[in-house]
Order: sequence, then C-alpha cells, then structure tokens
Amino acid sequence: MRGKYIESVSPTPVASRLRAWHLPSQCAVCHGWGNARVCEACTLRFAARVPRCEGCALRVQGAVTLCGQCLRSPPSFDSALTGVDYDHPWDRLIARFKFNAALDLAASLAGLLVRAHIDSGRAQPALLLPVPLSDQRLRERGYNQAWEVTRRVAGTLRCPADPHLLLRLKDTPHQLALPRARRTANVRGAFAVEPRRAHELRGRSVTLVDDVMTTAATAAEISTVLKQAGAAEVHLWVVARTPAPGD
Repeated sequence: MRGKYIESVSPTPVASRLRAWHLPSQCAVCHGWGNARVCEACTLRFAARVPRCEGCALRVQGAVTLCGQCLRSPPSFDSALTGVDYDHPWDRLIARFKFNAALDLAASLAGLLVRAHIDSGRAQPALLLPVPLSDQRLRERGYNQAWEVTRRVAGTLRCPADPHLLLRLKDTPHQLALPRARRTANVRGAFAVEPRRAHELRGRSVTLVDDVMTTAATAAEISTVLKQAGAAEVHLWVVARTPAPGD
C-alpha cells in the first residue's frame, strides 16, 4: 500500500532464532555446505576489501579517496559504497536474483552491503530508500530486487527504510541494454518523490540502495530528484559496482 512509512525494520524474534540455529545451506558458489547461500569462505575469497573511491565506488590505488573523474566532475550524490565488483561470481548470482526470482540469495547479497558499511566506519544511515521499479515491471517480476536487499540491510542495521517515498513514473528499457551515452536520457524524468510526503525529506540524509551501478545515470537522476525535494545529502549503496573499462 503506497504511502505507508516504515519507521524501522528489525528482525522478528522468529528470524533471530532461525539465525541462531544456523540452518545449513548449500553455497551458491562452491556448492559446499555452510550457514548461508554464499559461504564464508567464498565471501572472503570473492569479496575481499579493496580501496575504492568514496565518490563513485570504483577501485582506486593506495590511499586515494577520490578518483580523478570525481575530482573533475563530482557526482550528484554525496558518496558511494559497494560490496563487490560486478564480476565473477556476483554477476551471475545477481542476475539470478534479479531476473529468476532467486530470493534465497537476498540475505547474502544484503550481507555484502552490511559488511562494506561496517568496514567503512561511516555513520549509520538515517533512511534507506530502494530504487523503485515501475508498476509494469513490478507486476512482471513480482518483487523489487532493490527493496529485497534494502529491507534486509535495514533489519540488520536497525535503521528506517521506506519502499514508497520514491516513485518510478514510467517504465524504461533496461539500462544494460543501452549504450552508455543513452543511459542518462533514458532515466530523465523517470522518478519522483511522493508529492504528499516530500516534506519528510527536508534536511534529511538519505541512502539510496540498488543492486548494480554501471554508469551511475540512474543514481544521479534520483539524487537530483531527492535533493530538489529537500534532502540534504544522498548517499548511494549498491551491492555490486561495474569495474572501470580496463580494470
């Protein structure tokens, strides 16, 4: 139901007990048995912490905090955080999660973001907002993958999350299907803040959550919309970041 604000998302007592039981699961990467859909060994192997630009989350060298592109042309969002590169095995797992209803992977993918946030030492997010789907895409898919990640992150970090404050006004072609030069135009005018609730954003810090970032066109458009509605800061969290060409 649109317009319902979720003050906080926290694990239920039942969910907490299930985690305590450490129910066995077969790892989606190595197919060994562990306590999660991606086992700890595979997470450590394929999600190693690396230096990243605080502006766009691309890999950087050494102690550099901002890449050259972000220094020359800062993005419209205030910072970016990612769990992993969009590369093996995460590209395959995210595609399954996103297009083949593999919701069993949601907790492990959300865990990558929680881990990245804790490692970063950054402040607790004040409000998590998932990148919305159009009504047509939501009917086709049956779920919003960004919200499935967001609500699990919110439950772990015990912070507010809201799937209805940000709206998608029109359906657009998948960004992956378009050349880079057309992606900005593809999402222009596609998003809006729920008009009756725009006052809730005034002066607030907002964290936008999505599954993958490639050119950042979607995140840039939404950040502009949120700031025009009064948000003081917009931070971007994505499960995976497409590496720069040549990396």
